[in-house]
Amino acid sequence: MDFQNFELEYFQSQFERTVEINLADSSVKCASVRELLAGDGPQPLIDLPLYYPEVNGTSVLRERIAALYPNATPKNVLVTVGAAQANWMIAGTLLEPGDEVIVVSPGYRQVWGLAKNLGCLVKEAQLRPENNWQLDLDELERLASSKTRLISVVNPNNPTGSIVSPEEMKRIVAVCDRHGAWLHADEVYCGTEFDRPETPSVWGMYDKLVCVNSLSKAYGLAGLRIGWAVASPATIEALWRRHEYLVIAAAGPSMKLAEIALEPGRRQMLLDRQKKLSREGHRILRDWVKDQNGRFSVGEPVATSIAFVRYHFDMPSVELVDHIRQKASVLMAPGAHLGTEHHLRITVGYEPEKVKTALQRIAEAVASLKVAQLSASRA
Repeated sequence: MDFQNFELEYFQSQFERTVEINLADSSVKCASVRELLAGDGPQPLIDLPLYYPEVNGTSVLRERIAALYPNATPKNVLVTVGAAQANWMIAGTLLEPGDEVIVVSPGYRQVWGLAKNLGCLVKEAQLRPENNWQLDLDELERLASSKTRLISVVNPNNPTGSIVSPEEMKRIVAVCDRHGAWLHADEVYCGTEFDRPETPSVWGMYDKLVCVNSLSKAYGLAGLRIGWAVASPATIEALWRRHEYLVIAAAGPSMKLAEIALEPGRRQMLLDRQKKLSREGHRILRDWVKDQNGRFSVGEPVATSIAFVRYHFDMPSVELVDHIRQKASVLMAPGAHLGTEHHLRITVGYEPEKVKTALQRIAEAVASLKVAQLSASRA
């Protein structure tokens, strides 16, 4: 069987250290250890013994994660090396060759690729800009069948920033229940909402459910590489057995910092910090789009530090991103690597001046393209 590369991650790993401005990551400007430990000093890390940590996550960390989910306990939690490891184990635990898997596109295509590499048939529920990137639940119902083993939803969505409401999530749960399918809820962008309450987790709505989250996106702590899975104790045990083979445990210093990050006051500080950066970045982007003479358009996301920007000329997104990288030393994610062409994923949750500089460079790089490449309509 041919191996499906993780194209987006491979693309980023090739170029993210070679450009002056990287807008391809999907977090905000990440917080420093100094910011996280403000008021406490470095003592919690300096005094930490560097033994092997608790394999399934420290007791304190699992307690603080469980407290984010109604009626969950530490037995419902497994701490992982980022959400990426959790997603890998979920696919390897729940899926077998020949299973059908439904994912949402555009989207972060990890589960899409993992399922393909396991020999599954992957179906895509397509989000569309004319529907404000909202999930078409009628289409989801048509895609599901008795062979559907897993439905995977990222909520809020990467890259569009759209949100599945609790009422819509109930309908997704009903589709899963009708066919006996598992629901995988990737909730790493919960807490990134601009002007609305935090998107509630789907936890507690269904029994065949695994919720995934991490400190990378909403908290701006991507370098800690701390994520988690929340599921029934039996499912957590099954994931834990794979966890022991794969990594044994997440890093002890990272888990200590994660404990601190999830203290209620510290958690709110991190969420507020991220939202402030994201709101300002999106405002700068919208103003920039208005000045681009119709070459770009963007919707109104309600969450995340990322924007899914459409360009209105005829050029494959991988080629356009490569042109901008070489001309402007700015990196973005091509829409093709997220499942939708003629779009760019641009992260705007950085310092305003950095965002403005990057966008100006993008405009200049696009202006250098041949006129013929700018002839496509806005349709």
